Amino acid sequence: MRIGIDLGGTKIEAIALDDTATGAGATLFRHRVPTPTGDYAGILNAIAELLALTENETGQPGTVGIATPGAISPSTSLLKNSNSTVLNGKPLDRDLEARLGRRIRMENDANCLALSEAVDGAAANARVVFGVILGTGVGGGVVINRQIHDGRNRIAGEWGHNPLAWARADELPGLGCYCGKLGCIETFLSGAGLTLKTQAA
Repeated sequence: MRIGIDLGGTKIEAIALDDTATGAGATLFRHRVPTPTGDYAGILNAIAELLALTENETGQPGTVGIATPGAISPSTSLLKNSNSTVLNGKPLDRDLEARLGRRIRMENDANCLALSEAVDGAAANARVVFGVILGTGVGGGVVINRQIHDGRNRIAGEWGHNPLAWARADELPGLGCYCGKLGCIETFLSGAGLTLKTQAA
């Protein structure tokens, strides 16, 4: 059995997939819980509890892959660029392995989306795939020949922290973003950004 866990800004969702020759890819169990926003220890605990529930419900252990906002920095081995800012600067992969008592595989959520679509989704057989996430944050992943292209700093495809193109005078300098810049696309198009725009209207 393979277990995938999607760590999002508002929810954490697990899915268990059959990994046998006869039922490969079939969904065995699926469940989601709210993300304990702003609570790093709470996020680790929620993932551990979700994994335990998944294995109890299916009656078998599984390998674990986790999709997360942000990326593990190649220079510090700490998570960076996550819109769930409580994760930034943390050794998330190592902390989860210690909490779960097993090896895991971890990758940026947009990269996971792009790879999935490139292998057997809407972009199957395409040589180059750009996958876009619009949710709590704004992200993107690039896949070339079914291989994730994450770039030198592991943020290739991440377009949410560029300035809004052709901004109007009343949109400048823009809202402050957690990345430290002003007027990032993410402050306009993300769930949080759209909520602020709606409240302001």
